[in-house]
Amino acid sequence: MPGLTTLPSFPTDVPIHTMLVLDYQLLKAGDQGEISKLWHAATHTGFWYLKNHGVEWEVDAMFDLGAETLALPLYEKMKYEQGDNGDSFGYKARGTIATDLSGTRDTVEFLNIAQDDVLSWPHPIHRSYPSTVNARMGGVLSPFVRKSMDVNNTLLGIFERLLGLPAGAIAALHATDEPSGSEARVVKTPPNQSSAGIGAHTDFGTLTFLHNRLGGLQVLPPGSQEWQYVKPLPGHAICNVGDALAIFSGGILRSNLHRLMPPPGQQSRYERYSVAFFTRPQNSVVLRPLEEASHVIADAVAKNPKEEFYSGATAGEWTARRIRKLRLRNRKGPETWFEAKGTEHQVVVIGAGVVTASA
Repeated sequence: MPGLTTLPSFPTDVPIHTMLVLDYQLLKAGDQGEISKLWHAATHTGFWYLKNHGVEWEVDAMFDLGAETLALPLYEKMKYEQGDNGDSFGYKARGTIATDLSGTRDTVEFLNIAQDDVLSWPHPIHRSYPSTVNARMGGVLSPFVRKSMDVNNTLLGIFERLLGLPAGAIAALHATDEPSGSEARVVKTPPNQSSAGIGAHTDFGTLTFLHNRLGGLQVLPPGSQEWQYVKPLPGHAICNVGDALAIFSGGILRSNLHRLMPPPGQQSRYERYSVAFFTRPQNSVVLRPLEEASHVIADAVAKNPKEEFYSGATAGEWTARRIRKLRLRNRKGPETWFEAKGTEHQVVVIGAGVVTASA
C-alpha cells in the first residue's frame, strides 16, 4: 500500500465524523481565531485535523519504514516482541490483545520505537530494534520524532496558557532528562478484515499525532451511540487528546473513545498502514489534575470531580497497566477488559446486551 499512487476513494455512504481543520503555522504564529478553534476541538471531541505541520516528508518515509519492517519474517519480528508485562516498546504481533469484552483477538501488528531510544541513538536506553529500523534511525526516525515532538510541544504550550498554568508547567512533565513512554509507531492491518483491529479505547498519554492514508479510524462522539469514521485528508495529521492531558486539565480537555476498524468500501481490499507519534509524560509523573497551579483547573475539578483523576498512578504505571490487561495471555475474564480502561466513564450498550465503558 505505501507504494500505491492512487488510493480507492473514501465511500460516501458511511457515517463520517466532522472535525475542525487547524493550520499549524497559524497556531505557531499565535493567531487567536485558530487558537479558539483548537480549544473548541480539544474540549468537545478531543480530535482535530492539522495541516501545514511540516512533517510531510518524514511521514512518507515512516510509511516506507513501516512497510519494510512489518514485511520481515515473523520469526525475525518476534525477536523484538513486547511481551506480556506491560512494556510498550517493541513489536506486537497480530492476535495478542483483546478488542472487546469477550476477548476477541485483534487483527493488527505494529512496532513501537521509544522516543528515548531515538534521542539517545546509537546508545538506546530501553531496547534494540530490527535492522530496518536501525538503518533509518538517523535519516528517518530522528527527524520524524524530533519534528513530531516540536508539533506536540507547540500545542501543549497553547493548552498550558489557556488552562491558566504557569509557563513551562506542562513542558516540565515531559522533559527528556528522565525516561518516558513517548514513542513512534508503525501499524499494519491486513486486507479483507471483518473485525476490529484495535478495540475501543482512549489513548494512554498526552497528545497523539497520527497519519493515515486509508480509513478505519472511528470515533464515538460524546453522547452518541453511533461510531463514525474519520476520513483521511492528504497531508493532514489527525491529532487527539490522551488520558494524561485530560487528567492534568481536570477533565477540561477531552480524551475521547475511538477504535480501529477495517477500512470502509473498496479501501478494505488493501493493506492499511498508519504512522503515529505519542507524547507521554515522564514515567515518574503522578497523573492528577494540576489544580494547585491553575484556578481554571481547580474550578473544573470542584464542579465535576472524577475518581479516575486521582488514581495515584504514575504515567508509567498507567500505561503499563493498560497494556498488560489488554494482552490475551493475561486475560482472566470480562473483568480484565474493564481493568484495561483509562478515563472512560459513560456506559454504552453495543449489540444485544453487551455493555462496555466508553468516554
